[in-house]
Amino acid sequence: MKPSCSRLAMFLIAIFFAALRLPASAAQLDDPLLRAMQEELERSKAKLKMDNVAAPYYVEYRVTDLDIYDASTRFGALVADQRTHSRLLRVVVRIGDYKQDSYYGAGEGTVDVVSLDDDIFAIRHRLWLATDRAYKAAGEALSAKQSALKQLTIDQPVDDFTPGSSGYIIEPLVHLSTGDFSPYLSLLEQSSGLYRTDPLVQNLESSLHFVAQNTYYVNSEGMVARTGLTNYAIAIAGAAQAPDGQWVQRSHQDDAIDLAGLPTREQFLKTSTLMVETLKLLRDAPLVDEEYRGPVLFSNDAACTVVNELVQPNVLGRKPRLGENGRTSGSWSSSYKERVMPAFINVVDDPTISSLAGSSLIGRYSLDDEGVRPQRASLIENGKLVSYLTGRQPIRDFPASNGHARGPAMAGPGAFPGNLIVTTTEPQSDSILKNKLIELAKQRGLPYALYVETMGPRFDPRLMYRVYVSDGHEELVRGAVFADLDVRSLRSELVAAGTAPDVEDHIESVPYSVVSPALLFDELQVKRTPATKQTLPEYPAPPLTDVAQR
Repeated sequence: MKPSCSRLAMFLIAIFFAALRLPASAAQLDDPLLRAMQEELERSKAKLKMDNVAAPYYVEYRVTDLDIYDASTRFGALVADQRTHSRLLRVVVRIGDYKQDSYYGAGEGTVDVVSLDDDIFAIRHRLWLATDRAYKAAGEALSAKQSALKQLTIDQPVDDFTPGSSGYIIEPLVHLSTGDFSPYLSLLEQSSGLYRTDPLVQNLESSLHFVAQNTYYVNSEGMVARTGLTNYAIAIAGAAQAPDGQWVQRSHQDDAIDLAGLPTREQFLKTSTLMVETLKLLRDAPLVDEEYRGPVLFSNDAACTVVNELVQPNVLGRKPRLGENGRTSGSWSSSYKERVMPAFINVVDDPTISSLAGSSLIGRYSLDDEGVRPQRASLIENGKLVSYLTGRQPIRDFPASNGHARGPAMAGPGAFPGNLIVTTTEPQSDSILKNKLIELAKQRGLPYALYVETMGPRFDPRLMYRVYVSDGHEELVRGAVFADLDVRSLRSELVAAGTAPDVEDHIESVPYSVVSPALLFDELQVKRTPATKQTLPEYPAPPLTDVAQR
């Protein structure tokens, strides 16, 4: 008997969807860690229930497999060389419901380690114990939270959690691209050995940080994922003292998602040589005036640091602490739909791309740390704040996640950038920006304006120049600190932006990239740094020849 058309159609549809699931299912069966996580999750969903404590409505397992290689040299000699492999576990158990649950204090999850061997029974045993601790902590946390809420008045309550979705994302396992690190150690030694060209250099250190990270994720809503990323970083940092005892510092770091993206040996040594040379120039440079108020131009490199310090933390949609009525915890928590930057500035965050204008970006990812696929988020449009980066903990006016919940392996995720990109609708070339800088200084009757080429942390201008209005020539200065570079400056003093963007990568806890063109401010206050100067060494550096041969 032949099947009817409708039955045949249903049969073909079932085959089609079974075929769609096959690669993910096959990968899970071949991956003991993912299989152990799924099996123990199913058991927890069925068995996890204590007397007088509600069963969980949500359970989540995240295991981060990290293969890390770190090395550093100082003054041409190796000081650290270490490779570590670990698997870090985080378990979240939520009691209650999406509207109000136990995610509070000790109920925000437990952490542990699991075995590197793919022993399913050993892994499941560890998962079981961690889940048991997380469940008990969740029960206590819910009671503590409900007691605390009775003492508080919340004007505009929002839910504690937002539902996710089910699905499979199974990516190939990633590995470090090489097992032979000796060429890189040799490069670090040669780079930091450049102190020999300048006996007054007091610190010169080169380092590398290579990471291969495979993240395994399952939750009780049906999301199953295995994603991988690699990051490679190589850096050099140096310091010296000026004749008056003031410290001057320089640093440079290159980041890439693969070894091919790192500079060649020749390129890195050229950068290192230039950095040592600028340390000498900084030692000999004059101090900035005690106070300057006028136009300042930031190169695209320095502008990325400005954006990272001022924009990045204020577009994070992180739920305020219990009892606080703000929308988020940043400076722009009450600036939704208001102008926070000039009308010619737009800001987006796009974790779905890995390059922009020929430059690689390290902030791409396939799934955030709450099991949500990332989305491109438009944050600032024509200068107005229109959205925040959000996870599954809703904030006022933003009940859904846009896939930006991320965090270190052993910590709970929070809103975090992926690739934060600043663009302008009125791009100006470098030459036009410099001319505008000089013209603004002339209008104020100033003899010079200031140009910042590179910035260190906390608005430390590493390379700053006076640009003289008479002929446009530049003079390197040192010892500056910004007195009023803040979010108000972004809104009222930013007057122009450049054409060519630069990329600043960050890998401290979670990898992300910041992209910005050059930025021109109409007026900023710059002062001489109040940092205490230290005495110079009492006698010269040791000779660079073998004493025994003399």
